[in-house]
Amino acid sequence: MSDVNQETQERSASRPPLREFSVPLSATHRGARLARLLATEQLTAWDVPLDPARLIVAELAANAAVHGRVAGRSFRLTLTVPAPATLRIEVTDARGERLPERTRMTAEADPAESGYGLLLVEELADRWGVREGPVPCKTVWAELDLGR
Repeated sequence: MSDVNQETQERSASRPPLREFSVPLSATHRGARLARLLATEQLTAWDVPLDPARLIVAELAANAAVHGRVAGRSFRLTLTVPAPATLRIEVTDARGERLPERTRMTAEADPAESGYGLLLVEELADRWGVREGPVPCKTVWAELDLGR
């Protein structure tokens, strides 16, 4: 993680967010779909642009349901506005030992195995990363600058 991203996280952690929404969801395809629908409702209520935020939520929630699934455990969707012009999307799952990799898709890569989800997140988000813990969890996060 770059120093700038770590600095942004530390600043955000030191003061309460302006707005916050958090909900546990079942680590299933239905839970991932519900994450997108709930995010759409919450962003609309906050008068925050829906796109590309709901696309990022859909990808991160789908990844949590497919790659972060542990039987009997849920994942958590958290949306925050830590600063007036920033939206932070976090999805926390129970598979902390399975960290996503920042790799570029190559011609030889099999999209059925590696998928395009995180490439889409990388293209749409202004910043994204992974935070490990608390054990056994991990959180994949993305931030959008709302003022652009």
